[in-house]
Amino acid sequence: MDAAQAGALQGADVFFVLMGAIMVLAMHAGFAFLEVGTVRRKNQVNALIKIIVDFATSTIAYFFIGYMVAYGVGFLSGADVLTGGADATAGGFAASGYDLVKFFFLLTFAAAIPAIISGGIAERAKFWPQLAATAILVALVYPAFEGMVWGSRLGFQDWMEGAFGAPFHDFAGSIVVHAVGGWIALGAVIMLGARMGRYRRDGSMAGIPPSNIPFLALGSWILSVGWFGFNVMSAQSLNGITGLVAMNSLMAMVGGILAALVAGRNDPGFVHNGALAGLVAVCAGSDVMHPVGGLVTGVVAGGLFVWGFNQCQAKWKIDDVLGVWPLHGMCGLWGGVACGIFGQSALGGLGGVGLVSQIVGSLIGVGIALVAGFAVYGGLKASMGIRLSEEEEFRGADLALHKISAYPEEDLKG
Repeated sequence: MDAAQAGALQGADVFFVLMGAIMVLAMHAGFAFLEVGTVRRKNQVNALIKIIVDFATSTIAYFFIGYMVAYGVGFLSGADVLTGGADATAGGFAASGYDLVKFFFLLTFAAAIPAIISGGIAERAKFWPQLAATAILVALVYPAFEGMVWGSRLGFQDWMEGAFGAPFHDFAGSIVVHAVGGWIALGAVIMLGARMGRYRRDGSMAGIPPSNIPFLALGSWILSVGWFGFNVMSAQSLNGITGLVAMNSLMAMVGGILAALVAGRNDPGFVHNGALAGLVAVCAGSDVMHPVGGLVTGVVAGGLFVWGFNQCQAKWKIDDVLGVWPLHGMCGLWGGVACGIFGQSALGGLGGVGLVSQIVGSLIGVGIALVAGFAVYGGLKASMGIRLSEEEEFRGADLALHKISAYPEEDLKG
């Protein structure tokens, strides 16, 4: 390959990863509208503000600290070095700014952690303590595990392969992103406690219906479309792309929808989140499963989400507003294990994965996330408080925190 061809290929890879980053960036609008449609009208503005400001905070935290923790790479060199120019070999930066778009792409994954948590703690969390939690999680907690799995840090993958015969496989983040976000969220939700009026004195659950089903559905659709950038473009190069990832993602998505339709008895919230459950679960093994394995993974995830959401709310009294622990935590954990099942060549997969490795790696990720959730939110609760006052919660976060509702004209009429 001559220099011109190599340059064209490098430029194509930059464009490819950039498009992936933009698709996953768009998913954050999906997170926002999913939350807007699920929370009550008095908390819709807060949902929108949280997602976009969390993204900005995540960018700063990941740029200056998080990416260095995960990959040992910093960006305080000159722009000529960052783009692969003079002395680029000293910094290890590829030509055409490839490492810059790679940062952008992986940032959108990192920023999904607070976006996931946001849905669980909705309607009663203070604003500034949540931003502090975002900074800590994206600068330190998430990149530590990300680096262990994707960055060959701390010898984790060498240990996994030596101990269990195969490295831990998580192609697009069932564990690294979704399970970590979901299990951190569990700690945050428990530390916050249930919303006012969620449970009656006798322990029965009071109904709090979603505010806007079309917004909820819009959020699910945006997330589902962006997910094909999330999964397929995790290859991070044109040479690595495979249609198998796209097909498995599609099959898992529809499997999740149909399972949630049946298990959730036609409930639109369950149906639209069923798509996301399937996509969460297939991330880890989407590059090694047979499409039938992807379908089964999605079906199990869709049913698991409905069961987990109902158990959380009605049985365990865990007031996880959007069901982010069942959706991302439980289904993410299932996805890590499913990769070790359906990625096996005996079940039509490409092989190269081990069930024991997947179970152990998944449980390590869950354990780190759960401890971090209680530690970070417990520390913030003790030091600065993490919950709105009763009066603020009753008024709603929109007026209490942002001084405007989602429908200002109606406020004037009142």
